[in-house]
Parts: sequence; C-alpha cells; structure tokens
Amino acid sequence: MGPIAVGEKIPEGTVAWFDKEDKLQSLSVHSLAAGKKVILFGVPGAFTPTCSMQHVPGFITRAEELKAKGVAEILLISVNDQFVMKAWAKTYPENEHVKFLADGSGAYTHALGLELDLSEKGLGMRSRRFALLVDDLVVKVANIEEGGAFTVSGADEILKAL
Repeated sequence: MGPIAVGEKIPEGTVAWFDKEDKLQSLSVHSLAAGKKVILFGVPGAFTPTCSMQHVPGFITRAEELKAKGVAEILLISVNDQFVMKAWAKTYPENEHVKFLADGSGAYTHALGLELDLSEKGLGMRSRRFALLVDDLVVKVANIEEGGAFTVSGADEILKAL
C-alpha cells in the first residue's frame, strides 16, 4: 500500500490524547475530522530537533491564521505513547490549538501508509513527516516528505494551499 493521496478518504482509527483537564481520552480520528476542515500532520518523533524546533512551532504560531481560513482542528500525530506526547505538549505553554495525539503502536500511521523505518538510528518504526489538509474526511492536500526532509509539510505550505 502506498501513502495516502489527494482524493482519498482518511482511514478510521483511534489515537490517545490528554485533554485540558489532564484526562486520557481515546479518540476516533473520524470523530475529529468528519464534517470539518482539519490539518493532520505527522512527525517522526517527540522531542526530536526538527520536529520540536521547526515543524510543531510553525503550526502553533500560525494556528490563528489557519483557523481564520476555516480549519477546525490542527492534529499532530506521532508514533509515541500518550505520556510522551503529554510531556511534549507541555513544552509549548503558548499552544491553544494543536492537539498532540499519540499513535503509540503506529497502527494509524501504518493505515495512512506513512510509516518510516528508523531502526538503523535506534528509533524503530516511526512516521514520515507529513501534513494533510482534510475536508470532511477527504484529503485535499498531501504534503509528504522524503527521508528526514522538512521542505513541504510546514504550516506555511498548508496556508498557501488554503
């Protein structure tokens, strides 16, 4: 199976998230995205340099602009457990809009066809870096990076597409 592409419906799946009251929630991806315009972006790992210093901050700082253009949800997904994602989210106290979703086993990332084998670097199976613009479960923009690149999946590129 190849990576998800423009025109395809995102798969259903379950991810974990700690809500604002610090309660662990099991969320259906379809419940987050059905009937809405959402951004689903993925990173290889929490606390990694490019993810932490460039990719995630871009979506946090541009969140208001994205919302103003009709984006209902900004969903970050990573193949990390929910406790790591919770700790990572807390390093961005200014964040009000990006949900840090855990795909601990990588099942959802696999369903998207976006897994990345980083076993050589001691990281195991992770996610490729990507950003999807999804409208009512259908992919409208699929910006998927090759290798460790960070060239097409940032907030600026999604803003241009809106």
